[in-house]
Amino acid sequence: MNSCILMAEIIREPQLRYTPDTQTAVTEMMVQFPGLRAEDPPATVKVVGWGNLAQEIQGSFKKGDRVILEGRLTMNTIDRQEGFKEKRAELTVSRIHKVAIDTDFDTSVAESAPPSNVVPMGSRRPTSAPADDSDGGMSGDFPTEETPPSRVPSRTGSRSTPPPQGDIDDIPF
Repeated sequence: MNSCILMAEIIREPQLRYTPDTQTAVTEMMVQFPGLRAEDPPATVKVVGWGNLAQEIQGSFKKGDRVILEGRLTMNTIDRQEGFKEKRAELTVSRIHKVAIDTDFDTSVAESAPPSNVVPMGSRRPTSAPADDSDGGMSGDFPTEETPPSRVPSRTGSRSTPPPQGDIDDIPF
């Protein structure tokens, strides 16, 4: 499934046009978002909206708006006059949401202590778990052999079958 969510700023006014054959509305605009690192330049992407969404974009959004875009990302190959091919990303938008100006990311929030219900990435258990790590951080996550098996109703509903027993590491993914 090709799905992309992007927070960006509109840097070129949305341009509304209609297809010659079916008169379907199409809006194109350019957006930019910051690079991965502070020293990286901002990246730009062409955004295309179709139909009623195209008309909504034209009427409700303008250059300088910060938006959240949901859509499908494609890569287009363009033959250049200089004799080489260029690849450009294009986002076909399915939803667009305006972001308030005062929602800039505040780094002081990120540096403060996380709330008690947040588990750090890379950890396998909540920080309130016992310190014994002999099972590789998996205690409490799965039933142990001492836990009696629960009964699971069958498809016919007339009888129950126990869940499969065995090592959970043998499950193919």
